[in-house]
Amino acid sequence: MPAMARPIAAVLTLGCKLNLADSEEVARGLRRAGYSVVDHLCDAAAVVVNTCSVTHVADQKSRRLIRSVRRACPEAKVAVMGCFPATVGPESVRTLGADFVAPTRDGGRDAVVAFLSGSGVPTGRQETGPSTRLHTRAFVRAQEGCNDVCAFCIVPRTRGLEVSRPAQEVVAEVQEAVAGGAREVVITGTQLGAWGRDFLPPSSPPALIAALLAGIDVSRIRFSSLQPQDITPELLAPWDDPRLMPHFHLALQSGSERTLRAMRRRYGVNDFRGAAERIGAAVPEVAITTDVIAGFPGETDDDFEETLALCREVGFARIHAFPYSARSHTAAARMGTQLPPAVIRERMSRLLLLGTELSEQFRRRAAGSVRPVLWEEERSIDGARVWMGHTDNYIPVYMQGEGLANRILPVRLGALLRDGVVGSPPGEGAQ
Repeated sequence: MPAMARPIAAVLTLGCKLNLADSEEVARGLRRAGYSVVDHLCDAAAVVVNTCSVTHVADQKSRRLIRSVRRACPEAKVAVMGCFPATVGPESVRTLGADFVAPTRDGGRDAVVAFLSGSGVPTGRQETGPSTRLHTRAFVRAQEGCNDVCAFCIVPRTRGLEVSRPAQEVVAEVQEAVAGGAREVVITGTQLGAWGRDFLPPSSPPALIAALLAGIDVSRIRFSSLQPQDITPELLAPWDDPRLMPHFHLALQSGSERTLRAMRRRYGVNDFRGAAERIGAAVPEVAITTDVIAGFPGETDDDFEETLALCREVGFARIHAFPYSARSHTAAARMGTQLPPAVIRERMSRLLLLGTELSEQFRRRAAGSVRPVLWEEERSIDGARVWMGHTDNYIPVYMQGEGLANRILPVRLGALLRDGVVGSPPGEGAQ
């Protein structure tokens, strides 16, 4: 089928990086089936909604998006996937307007592609020209599921037990993404540090990293999320390879020893502190980002102050802050020490303010340095067209220029701008 005649499929994604990886897998299948795939709502012949259910707010966003799709595309074939159906049930999702509800696991991604292409690719809603959106970064799933029993988390219920993909499958998918133009790949999973422990004999993330470095020619590799117990000297040893980005997302959740025990996390405060110190010693100018929950049941003022203090001590480049959200079928939802909503809101506000402060400090420390930036997309800021990209240590950079698309170039970092910094050619501003 000529490229100009391809029907459009919109793949819309809510939630985590693993969902982004799942959506990209579906998008590749739809392209092979004859669709042109976009990632925004439009008058499409088919729409995939990849949902999230990590909090009540995520549930609400999933409901609203499915309804919006049905209203905007009354004749489209609508497939829903992700964690939301596992929380509320497939029938509830169908009442929102879904024609097909995929299982979260057990071939759900393939089932979406099969449903949308099973009766032949529709001929309506064709694109008027080639897609201009750049796909500079690819998300690749290495693992999914979780065997942990964290008190607040519904993900083991929605994603199931841990299952790792063989390293050769991950490498092959990365190779496909690179062949499609990706300059950076993000290796992701529900519990990425658990990769390989379900194999016989068991393996571990360093083996996956070694396979990636040996098997692919890509400019940048990121590991999306790890926990303190995953940060071993063996894991950090390859980070002198310039393809591994100096950026670690290390989930904290709380800086209180007492609260971490109540959450059933598999590490303590000193474990986290030690992991952050090992990363800092092994990887120069590294960015460490994190997740923190405000208002977990039973969290006292002192517990919360300990969390703020540890965040300041580590000096996170970014904090992803979440207000505690009680989820059915979790231990935390049954705790008799639920905090008043006003207390959770106040703590969330303070956590967001601290996150902004630490992010600004991290970006100010980088001012004047020259770092490689992968230019990803054009945006409009205050009426001006600028390019946005990320440094190797994940600082968003904004700069005017031509011909930057999907290039990695040295850039001098300057003043703060929104969530990032202003960039300039490396020769400008030098002392």
